[in-house]
Amino acid sequence: MAILSSSPLLWSHFPKPVSRKLTLFTITLIFKPKKLNSIVMAAAQTTTPAKVVPAVIVGGRRVGKALQDMGKGDDLLVKRGETVPLDFEGPILVCTRNDDLEAVLEATPKSQWNDLVFFQNGMLEPWLQSKGLNDADQVLAYFAVSKLGEPPVDGKTETNPEGLTAAYGKWASSIATRLHAGGLSCKVLDKEAFQKQMLKKLIWICAFMLVGARHPGATVGIVEKEYRSEVSSLIAELAAAAAAEKGIIFEEAMEDRLCAYSRAVTHFPTAVKEFKWRNGWFYSISEKAIAKGKPDPCPLHTAWLKELKVV
Repeated sequence: MAILSSSPLLWSHFPKPVSRKLTLFTITLIFKPKKLNSIVMAAAQTTTPAKVVPAVIVGGRRVGKALQDMGKGDDLLVKRGETVPLDFEGPILVCTRNDDLEAVLEATPKSQWNDLVFFQNGMLEPWLQSKGLNDADQVLAYFAVSKLGEPPVDGKTETNPEGLTAAYGKWASSIATRLHAGGLSCKVLDKEAFQKQMLKKLIWICAFMLVGARHPGATVGIVEKEYRSEVSSLIAELAAAAAAEKGIIFEEAMEDRLCAYSRAVTHFPTAVKEFKWRNGWFYSISEKAIAKGKPDPCPLHTAWLKELKVV
């Protein structure tokens, strides 16, 4: 505890003759007696945790249930076939499969579309733009929920110990507060920074799932450990294609960072799924280049998709 006195200091000036022509002024401090008024200060300030904003949560599976558990009991869970209430004010957290997004929009009043927060993996940009949702809120969820009702595990790595989960948009700060309440990390990013992070996660999903699919039964951990050369080559190829397509520059050591994340989720199974939203975006880049008589910018990716008869 620290005590600060409020007693005033009075400054007085008294002239002292030195000669007929010079006078020296001295300064004397006089403490005016006054009853001590004390201000008691706490040794450490306590901060009130930010309030978790109530939300509509669309989708009651693992992620949706985990987000609901992070709230204060005043969230509204909307299940398949149900509509978002017109009078609700707050974020609408969309935790469904990508292929259910059309149905989610149909069940949401258009006046509330700007409150939608998309938690889906993959390349959502073309679909969002087709719906006029160019600046839609999005979350890159780098946390895993093994089973319904179990607490999520943060995907922190040795290269990113601060965590990788990121949010962008109108409700980004509210989402970060909710995730922090659940013991998870979350960064709030601007659109350009978020797009880079989104593309890196897309590259991770597409590369590790495709390489794993070539080796039946391989988990993400097995791909990282036993097929590192294959996945490294594919990461480099997809990163170059994404950078050229979007006109951006990725920082160095992307492969190391993506492999570090893989070591945090070694148990994940691998499979090429949701092609339209994932590998399909890179395949469309290849198709455009070939149609213009240019070389395929992703020859390895295309060859392995054909090998697995995905295309």
